[in-house]
Amino acid sequence: MNRQIILTSRPTGVAQANNFEIRHADDPILADGQIRVANRFLSVEPAMRGWIADAGNYSAPVGIGEVMRSLAVGEIVESRHPDYAVGTIVTGWFGWQERSAVEVSAVVRRVTEIDLPLSLALGVLGINGVTAHLALTMIGDPQPGETVLVSTAAGAVGSAVGQIATILGCRAVGIAGGPTKTGQCRTMFGYADAVDYKAPDLGGALDRACPTGIDIYFDNTAGAISDTVYPRLALGARVVICGTASIPSWDPWPQGPRIERYLLLKRARAQGFVIFDHQDRYAASVAQLATWVRSGELRYAEDILEGIEECPDALAGLYRGENQGKRVIRL
Repeated sequence: MNRQIILTSRPTGVAQANNFEIRHADDPILADGQIRVANRFLSVEPAMRGWIADAGNYSAPVGIGEVMRSLAVGEIVESRHPDYAVGTIVTGWFGWQERSAVEVSAVVRRVTEIDLPLSLALGVLGINGVTAHLALTMIGDPQPGETVLVSTAAGAVGSAVGQIATILGCRAVGIAGGPTKTGQCRTMFGYADAVDYKAPDLGGALDRACPTGIDIYFDNTAGAISDTVYPRLALGARVVICGTASIPSWDPWPQGPRIERYLLLKRARAQGFVIFDHQDRYAASVAQLATWVRSGELRYAEDILEGIEECPDALAGLYRGENQGKRVIRL
């Protein structure tokens, strides 16, 4: 029997455990061209909230009664495709389940970094690290000496952004929630400074941490945090919009300060980034990230939950801020 996590109801805001259930299903017989993957780790992404929402997103919503969409990494245990041998380690869109029978189009890549932990294929060497690397370099265009401000700076994407910015000669400043995560930003991820968005006077803290203004803002939150950042952009600033984690719902559409005047006066630009638009750059990015991991320049933290039973509440826990690093489920 293959255990699967099924979406049973459409959530309002962040999905809770009662929006999912565990289903037992027989393994299907493989068709020509398919592979069967025994999943070893399942990913938990903030973006999952959008994948199961009613409102339009950059991908079709997961249907009620369907296996929850997820990246996973595992081993091919059966193959009816000539290019994918049994024993090959792959990562791809295999879903929240123990075993996945999929077309090879679901594979993102073969995992060749066998000297590094397998789980990293879902984090710093996966969608999170690649997003951080490509979004920062393609949109942010970091230059030595510039100040890079990162929200959710201790998260799977944010922690990589700050370190990559530092590697490229920038001064990285993080925004995170609470003294534990701001401390992690400084001591583990090498941020020059970190501010606590939960503390009083976020604006004053940003003024002290970024006295010459913010050249690049890597925005994972939107909302009130970003409203506080925009007036502090430097001339010619670039804003990378990568996530909207602080917005509980887009229905009704949230209201807030307008950003146009800040962009105009500072001759700044803001652009969204979705990793699915840049699959052609994925492999080269992973290779660079792996080099930095091996050299010790790029560090990572993981929050590993044990067993598929942890899946239903894993996304809600992510938005409660329980994780310390990239959240994955080990099977």
